[in-house]
Amino acid sequence: MPVDLRQYRLVYVAPELGRTAVGDYGTAFADAVRPHFGEVVEVRTLGPGEEGVADVRRHRDTVRALVAGGPPGRVLVHSEIAAGGVGPFWATAGLADVPVTSTIHDPPQGVWMPARTRFIARSRLRTHAIHYPLRPVSRKLEGSVYGDRTLFALTHTGRRAITRTYPRADVHTAPYLIAERPEIKPVTQRPKAVGFFGLVYRGKGFEHIAAIRKQLPDDILIRVAGRGTQSLPRIDGVEILGPVDGPAEDAFFESVRAIVVPYCKRHFYAETYPASAVVAHSTAYRTPVVCTDYGALADLSESSGVLVVRGGHDHADPLPSLFASSIESLVNDHSHLAALGAASDQTRRRNGAAGTAAAFAAVWREMLGRGQEPLVEHAPQPEHRVRVLAGLRHT
Repeated sequence: MPVDLRQYRLVYVAPELGRTAVGDYGTAFADAVRPHFGEVVEVRTLGPGEEGVADVRRHRDTVRALVAGGPPGRVLVHSEIAAGGVGPFWATAGLADVPVTSTIHDPPQGVWMPARTRFIARSRLRTHAIHYPLRPVSRKLEGSVYGDRTLFALTHTGRRAITRTYPRADVHTAPYLIAERPEIKPVTQRPKAVGFFGLVYRGKGFEHIAAIRKQLPDDILIRVAGRGTQSLPRIDGVEILGPVDGPAEDAFFESVRAIVVPYCKRHFYAETYPASAVVAHSTAYRTPVVCTDYGALADLSESSGVLVVRGGHDHADPLPSLFASSIESLVNDHSHLAALGAASDQTRRRNGAAGTAAAFAAVWREMLGRGQEPLVEHAPQPEHRVRVLAGLRHT
């Protein structure tokens, strides 16, 4: 008889909402999987470089107390592991006698900088002086923590990279959850403009805006929105909006025909293969994407609503011209726009909350069923209890 997750408590460890894209993802993910479990208890952490040793210890104690207080033999722990996020990584490290799974957001490794507490993060020199020469040690440390743990990657390329790095782990590909967003105008009815969106950091391609702007016709506007974009230099023909949420975010996507994602190498530690939160966000709004083929972006195609510009990410000079010509061709071709918009909508429906939660639940059931006595099915509980701990919020 299959495992009934409604008999289980899920202890879910992730950054809080607003703490990088992983925190936003975590909130949507917890809501999506909640109907599958009898109880979901959330332990929410701060973002990379924002937590001290005492915070990490508190998260560890909280997780262990929640495991001990759950129904005997019916607790599952799942965490969101991303670069520099010491809270979720250490909170679930060394857990014994309870199944633990993790989503790895920056494959092939998870945390990359396991000592990047608030004190260490105050100095870039200190951060990299510790972590860069100790990369082999960090890689082995993560391997010892993961062991034969069930891990999830959000792209096929990411799964292959994790499998190569940690061959003992049981690695699965899961869809990147596309969050619910309001219906907005079809892409062909939007202004002739393209957007850059997301949190500003190295490798996101915001440094190419000026060069792409110079090579685009004047009738194609560039709009830029996201956390940190308000600090970007002002350029003629580029409208910088800064952070957008709620109706302002809806209005931003309704004002562009495509989102531009000229990603390149993010840092000098190693090649990484994260799924793009910006692509997922754009898909939620049925908005086509123009991107490089760097890393896991190479997995994408027009069948998912994405125009992949092959080549260029390894050489800074060709990228702006390649992107400018692709952008100009796309925004002036209504049939191409409509086709990509329709493909984006299909991806949105397929990888929404229900489909993504079902994919994770299937792996969890299979994992929990290995070597266990069959569980007794029972009627659904009248409601799903949800608690958010670590002093952040309660719902």
